[in-house]
Amino acid sequence: MSAWHPYDDLLMPAFHERFEQRWGKGTAPFLDPGVQIHLQPLPRAQWINPDTGAAVAVVPIWATDPRHRSFGVFYLPPSGDIWVLHPGHTAYLEPGKNGTEEQITLRNDAFRKAVNHAKEFIYGTQL
Repeated sequence: MSAWHPYDDLLMPAFHERFEQRWGKGTAPFLDPGVQIHLQPLPRAQWINPDTGAAVAVVPIWATDPRHRSFGVFYLPPSGDIWVLHPGHTAYLEPGKNGTEEQITLRNDAFRKAVNHAKEFIYGTQL
């Protein structure tokens, strides 16, 4: 049985700390645990392995325009550092309050794809 399990709480600060440690201060506003909970980008998912201290997260990410997003999948190895896992194309436009049904569907499909990629990384492929 796998020790991995979902972690349905605030985003773990280690994702933000390790990302900025690797790529520089201010490079990860999408991982900032200091942002008020209702302002944090959603949807997101996290898993933790308490036996090893490893963790995986799926979060919305952006570069300059926060409306143009994709989903990032990040792995925190037990020994430190942060890995970026590549789930393929997961780009979407953030629907906002007046989003169309199509924009919401595209975002949700991209999220499912990223979550499935994270689960395959954690649990392996199911035959």
